[in-house]
Amino acid sequence: MSRHLRTAEPAVFLGFGGAATLPWQRLLAPGFRHCFAGLRDEAGWTIVDPLSGRLHVTRLPAGPEYDLPGLWLRAGFAVLGPYRPVAARPTALPGLAPLTCVGVCRALLGPGAPFALTPRGLFQGLIRQDNKPRKYFLTNSVP
Repeated sequence: MSRHLRTAEPAVFLGFGGAATLPWQRLLAPGFRHCFAGLRDEAGWTIVDPLSGRLHVTRLPAGPEYDLPGLWLRAGFAVLGPYRPVAARPTALPGLAPLTCVGVCRALLGPGAPFALTPRGLFQGLIRQDNKPRKYFLTNSVP
């Protein structure tokens, strides 16, 4: 996770954790039973927490300099970010994925988000994506 929280550029941070509060959540990996997001913009923070049966969105009364990811880390959550939100691309077919915490977090990340069905799958996909070596293409020769 980046510790550079001085700038107020739009950014998405993802938190992973949670206990099994519902019986079906016991099928998910411990520590990766839920995911949620914090969106930082020039005015502060918005938390998007997709819960079972509802979507909870909260605007925090804190400025963009507040270290929300650090708070999540101290609370025992795994945190990834910052990711820059990207504009959606027009698609021929709408997404047919169910509305889950993973689906909402992937939607916040945009079209470049890795495919995942579980919070742990999303976490691992983002780690792989972050550690993937970047390809550089030179289109012009250097004199």
